[in-house]
Amino acid sequence: MRKYLILVIMLAGAPVLWDRLGPAGEGIGPESAAVDQDAILARAFDRRAGSLQVEGSGVVTAVLPDDNDGSRHQRFILTLASGQTLLVAHNIDLAPRISGLRSGDRVAFFGEYEWNPRGGVIHWTHHDPQGRHVAGWLKHQGRVYQ
Repeated sequence: MRKYLILVIMLAGAPVLWDRLGPAGEGIGPESAAVDQDAILARAFDRRAGSLQVEGSGVVTAVLPDDNDGSRHQRFILTLASGQTLLVAHNIDLAPRISGLRSGDRVAFFGEYEWNPRGGVIHWTHHDPQGRHVAGWLKHQGRVYQ
C-alpha cells in the first residue's frame, strides 16, 4: 500500500514538474531562475503586494546616500532583467555595508518585498537579532552580507 501511495504522489507531481522544467530539462539554470523571480516580483508590483519574502538579483543603477533616520540603511537601486527597479534598503546597524558598491555591479538579494509606485523596496536583508523574522542577505562579488 505504501509503495502505491508514493507512486501516486510522484505521478501527481509530474505535470507540475514538466511545466516547470519543460521537455529535456529546458528551463533549468540561473537564467530561468532569474526570470521566475522577476515574474514573481512583477506580479507583486502589479498587485501592490507587500511582506513577501523574495530572492533575486539585479544590476546596480544608482547608489544613493545612506538613510540615517532611525536605523541606518545603505540604499541603492537595482534594475532586474525584466527592467523593473527596486530600492534596496540594507540595515547597516545590523549587517555590514557593501563597500565599494558601484553602478554596474551585480547584487543578489534575499529579503522582504514591499510595494511602492517606483517598483518596490527590498528590506530585511540581514539577520533578525530577535529571531522573529526570516534572515535575509545580499551577495556582492562573492561575499555575503547579512
